[in-house]
Amino acid sequence: MRAVIPRTDLVVRPRTTTDVPPLVEVLAEQQPASRYPFRWPLPFPAEEFVARAGEEAAWVARVDGRVAGQVAVLGVADDELGRAWCAATGLAPADLAVVASFFVGTRHRGRGVGRALLATAVGWVRERGRLPVLDVVQGHAAAVRLYTSAGWRTVGEARPPWLPDEEPPVLLMVLDPGAGER
Repeated sequence: MRAVIPRTDLVVRPRTTTDVPPLVEVLAEQQPASRYPFRWPLPFPAEEFVARAGEEAAWVARVDGRVAGQVAVLGVADDELGRAWCAATGLAPADLAVVASFFVGTRHRGRGVGRALLATAVGWVRERGRLPVLDVVQGHAAAVRLYTSAGWRTVGEARPPWLPDEEPPVLLMVLDPGAGER
């Protein structure tokens, strides 16, 4: 027998400063199950993880009037990950945009919230003529499955400074033009 998921009122909209405190609560709530962010507690205020310096855009999902998750878009940095995405795609940093700080509360998983957030960020990136990229910890199997099923492909691996030595490298993924569109 299949579980029945009740119909919900899902709204994805630009994130505001008043969304940050409840998003920190959602981030903390979902972290033990998802291990995202990988380092917990964070070595800096969680508010800085949710609302990152240099964000180009960010959205919040609300389900039945309650904050359920978020996604943000960042520019590509001149670091190991940025250079790897550029090498894999043949594009300049200005032609790429990073999907980041993407999480959904545990109670809202499996309801399309993550897909709605991801589609919003990807749409915003593509409207600007850029290619969406992201990195994901290999051990975050549910996230890897979500990205792969949405058409993302792995183009490389990297070892960011925050990743413990015993963990495999993060996967670098891109969503090619036309991929993931249904």
